[in-house]
Amino acid sequence: MSKKIYSSPLGPLTLQANSQGLTALYLPNRAPNHLVQDSSQDSVAILDLACHQLDEYFAGTRQTFSVPLAPQGTAFQQRVWQALQSIPFGETTSYQAISHLIGNPKANQAVGSANGKNPISIIVPCHRIIGRQGQLVGYGGGLTAKRTLLIWEATGKWPDYVSNALTSTDPALP
Repeated sequence: MSKKIYSSPLGPLTLQANSQGLTALYLPNRAPNHLVQDSSQDSVAILDLACHQLDEYFAGTRQTFSVPLAPQGTAFQQRVWQALQSIPFGETTSYQAISHLIGNPKANQAVGSANGKNPISIIVPCHRIIGRQGQLVGYGGGLTAKRTLLIWEATGKWPDYVSNALTSTDPALP
């Protein structure tokens, strides 16, 4: 496993990879205190690719990611995380829609739980899940980060508070 800190408009993101792919992307202040560091050439290359693709995403020139992924989870969680990747850039959907997409229409709560355990934020776009009636619902990185990502994707512009955070010495969102 290798890890890397990536400076983003949301603040520092912590990325982790093994030789198969990216295993985690933690939003600011969400990474575990201790991450195993054992740098292999393959995992470092995956982290470099992930950072390059994040640069493009945050610059507005990338809408989908192709970095290899290797999240750890149950078979059900893997199906949900795969379905999340089908949500187009700039669009949102609900837990119910994802439960239908994976062929288990009564699994709304389980889909919500799997969504909440998604270890690869942004790249596996769990931020694109909203409530059935359009309201923002839980996000591991906080609702401000979720709202910020949704505004960015919908408009191609960062909210003013992000611009201010980018020019301040504190990279965290207000």
